[in-house]
Amino acid sequence: MFNLLAQNTPELDAAAGAAMAGLAVFFIIYLAIIVLIVASMWKIFTKAGKPGWAAIVPIYNVIVILEIVGKPIWWIILILIPFVNIIISFILANELAKAFGRGVGTTLGLIFLPFIFYPVLGFGSAQYQGGAQQPAA
Repeated sequence: MFNLLAQNTPELDAAAGAAMAGLAVFFIIYLAIIVLIVASMWKIFTKAGKPGWAAIVPIYNVIVILEIVGKPIWWIILILIPFVNIIISFILANELAKAFGRGVGTTLGLIFLPFIFYPVLGFGSAQYQGGAQQPAA
């Protein structure tokens, strides 16, 4: 019985090969989307007068986004709290759209279709207009 289960057939080999090819295509597309988002964030950072390389540094890239949108740095703590981070991410997307003179449509795009709207914001004609000003502490 175990010999029957251990047999390789051409059909199984073909199915395994097709599955591996599909997986490889998935990872190539996934990697391409990640590269596109990072390049877009790099361009957004440079438009806002920040160093573009900050887009690839974990945690620091969030600090730079907070600076771009004019929110206090301590908001990084809110981003680390589960469920609260979702609300804060929506707020940051809205403030990022506003900082580039865009409206609620761009905000929704940044939330639901980031692989389209971050490149539009970064490589498009949007100009950085400054984030919300924080009162002096």
